[in-house]
Amino acid sequence: MSASYTEEDIKTLNWREHIRLRPGMYIGKLGDGTVQDDGIYLLLKEAVDNAVDEFVMGHGREIRIEIDDKGRVEVRDYGRGIPLGKLMDCAAKINTGAKYDSEAFKKAVGLNGVGIKAVNALSEFFEIQAWREGKTKAIEFSRGEVREEMKRPRPSSKTKPGTRLAFEIDREIFPVKTTFKPSIVERMCRYYAYLNPGLTLVFNKQKFRSKGGLLDLLREEMEGPSLYEPIGLSGKDIDVAFVHTPSSSEDYYSFVNGQHTTQGGTHLGAFREAIVKVLREFYKKQYDPADIRAGLEAAVSLRVEEPVFESQTKTKLGSTAMKPDGETIRTYIGNFLREQLDNYLHKHPETADAIQKRILASERERKELKGVKKMARERARQTKLHNKKLRDCRAHWNTKHKRRDNSTVFITEGDSASGSITSCRDAETQAVFSLRGKPLNSFGLSRKVVYENEEFALLQAALGIEENIENLRYNRVVLATDADVDGMHIRLLLLTFFLQFFPELIREGHLYILQTPLFRVRTKKQTDYCFDEKEKEAALQSLGKNSEITRFKGLGEISSHEFKFMIGSEMRLDPVLMEEGRGLSEMLSFYMGKNTPDRQDYIINNLREDVDRGDGE
Repeated sequence: MSASYTEEDIKTLNWREHIRLRPGMYIGKLGDGTVQDDGIYLLLKEAVDNAVDEFVMGHGREIRIEIDDKGRVEVRDYGRGIPLGKLMDCAAKINTGAKYDSEAFKKAVGLNGVGIKAVNALSEFFEIQAWREGKTKAIEFSRGEVREEMKRPRPSSKTKPGTRLAFEIDREIFPVKTTFKPSIVERMCRYYAYLNPGLTLVFNKQKFRSKGGLLDLLREEMEGPSLYEPIGLSGKDIDVAFVHTPSSSEDYYSFVNGQHTTQGGTHLGAFREAIVKVLREFYKKQYDPADIRAGLEAAVSLRVEEPVFESQTKTKLGSTAMKPDGETIRTYIGNFLREQLDNYLHKHPETADAIQKRILASERERKELKGVKKMARERARQTKLHNKKLRDCRAHWNTKHKRRDNSTVFITEGDSASGSITSCRDAETQAVFSLRGKPLNSFGLSRKVVYENEEFALLQAALGIEENIENLRYNRVVLATDADVDGMHIRLLLLTFFLQFFPELIREGHLYILQTPLFRVRTKKQTDYCFDEKEKEAALQSLGKNSEITRFKGLGEISSHEFKFMIGSEMRLDPVLMEEGRGLSEMLSFYMGKNTPDRQDYIINNLREDVDRGDGE
């Protein structure tokens, strides 16, 4: 018998309840602060965005951000200050803001009446204070509800106008160990400075300021040398900076109204298309788009009226026009580059020559690789007929399968480990690729050598990334190696391969490392799996000192029925993160290069002795 369905089943949530019940709709992922797309950074961003909007409108040239050890955040700007009579509405009434009037905040960064309310609702403590025309007002909230409208707030007579926000996230909503990572906040501040030349941001006494805008961004973030002086072009609602490097990959930083659109969108697509068209016209040659964009590092910032994003977190632009019923983004960017870039190249013939040389070099490399790629694909096809190194699944990332988001491939070392995973995997969404042993150290090698290596050729074919990652077959590529020295070495070799030749796989959040337990602690009644020494000690305390302890050396030692929970809903995955900027090539060179004596000295000087201590010690 079906349940009744009456008027009592229809409920209306207030704004606070809705945000707290469905926080992902407003801030995306409820992570612990490890990665930059975790929701806590969106909360911080919403507080800063409103301050930036004031600067854009010509009010206030400094924003101060403080985050203490306990995670309390305070953001202070020196703009006009929220009108005191509307302070309550701005903090606690959904869809209240000044940004609906496109004349007042034509191309605003903030969330149009939602952002600060989301911060308020998801904070255990939230305080907002405004100073305006020699007066001040402050209100304190907890989880979106007014705790106190302060009768005696901080004095206003000698205080500059502006707004102060302070909040502490609600640990009932976010993971208990959630913290703000200083390096991620610093990067946010740098980007704000690049996009707003003349604005000073102070984060925990560290100042961020930029004069060169996107050119500063490129120079700071660029990995390796440039082939010519970076090009910076500015227009009414657009700023562009780009340069070519010896690398074969493309690297983009795109922004809309100050929002870092990490997944690009229509503006990035228009830029990639336009730069090909303009350079083809300038050189009067129909160069292949891949050759023109090979080694391209570019930053694109666009200001759009009433932009439409593909999600509430605004990581991908969906708008096709610069403003409602206005010129298309594609046309606007195309016309801008056609005029500005063409003029620049005529005025700087040495730069034009350098770009053409880079295009021709890429063309030669691509033609050399063409035959190698063909052989690799043929070898992969032949191997698939009789080799079962890849045990595939049915759901793939590059399809419309309803479970495509769960598609995962485990890259394992050896048949024993792959056998354990294969026997207990979800064949619908989980695939297994088995390595024969230690792969080639690809550091410093060309793509040609890598394609000629059978193991890497098969791996690329399995992942569907032979040409680029647009055809990636799995949402999650998981390195599942043993937790010993050999396993760590294999992991490093694979990371080197992906970092050098497919960094976008990491940037877009597809590469992970599988955590597997180091110990099994069990009694006749209970079994605990422990991932480090602390968890082992806690298990011994809980189960008793007489418990049986097993130390797992490799994945092959873990039975399939035990492994099932390790790759199931409780699976522990560490995302592989790549901090942009200088230092990556130096790091790879140190750890994977031919400087063996330097590495040996480093290991000896930093060696940590781990001792297993018995009860009597």
